[in-house]
Amino acid sequence: MTPRSAAFFDLDKTIIARSSTLAFSRPFYAGGLINRRTVLRSAYAQFVYLLGGADHDMMEKMREYLSAMCTGWDVQTVREIVADTLHHVVEPMIYDEAVALIEEHHAAGRDVVIVSSSGAEVVEPIGAMLGADKVIATRMVVADGKYTGEISVYAYGPHKATAITELAAAEGYDLKASYGYSDSITDEPMLAAVGHPFAVNPDKALRKLAVSRDWPVLDFSKPVALEERKRLPEVRRPAVAASLVGVALAAAGVLLYVARRRSRPAGS
Repeated sequence: MTPRSAAFFDLDKTIIARSSTLAFSRPFYAGGLINRRTVLRSAYAQFVYLLGGADHDMMEKMREYLSAMCTGWDVQTVREIVADTLHHVVEPMIYDEAVALIEEHHAAGRDVVIVSSSGAEVVEPIGAMLGADKVIATRMVVADGKYTGEISVYAYGPHKATAITELAAAEGYDLKASYGYSDSITDEPMLAAVGHPFAVNPDKALRKLAVSRDWPVLDFSKPVALEERKRLPEVRRPAVAASLVGVALAAAGVLLYVARRRSRPAGS
């Protein structure tokens, strides 16, 4: 019997082109959870993250920032804002190449697991939208329906490796037959835990490591909305059909012209 395997995907800059948590800063502002200053700070953090990736120090700052920002938030309000704005915020920044990989792994019979340091309230809806089978994400402590500011599970760095190892034991995954995808050197433990690690849009440190260990490097560059992606074949087929009709009409025109020329009296 062939053992089960899985494909473990980091989320930010691997499946989507930005930080999933920071991407919701404007909807959170519109919902009254944060002020304008926090939106600007989030925009700056997003810029720095996109420019240089996330090392250990930045991930620790992100943890502190997340804790401070979320303290006192109503959990249900967060879930409603994410649900209402998910497709508008996230869909345009999903990598087409990542969606194709997810489809390939599902076709091969593998479970797809998203492993992200972003909060579960953001990651779980994204996972459902992408058709992921399971999600591993950061979890905040909740009391009386509000975040206390404490983090019970921080799905970051070595904690990701521990989480996928525990999930593999529970689900019967063979990690040596499994796949891993990430952009960040902080996810080296997760990538090293699987038999088929891939560096996706890697930061400088991960790219260097990938080269030294002969890990394949993938460059994703085509964010595309899921609905648009679903429509692409339907758009292409009429275009092909129209071109075939055009060719047929042109051919018929040529044949008609030749027939007419041949039917004319000589010298006309």
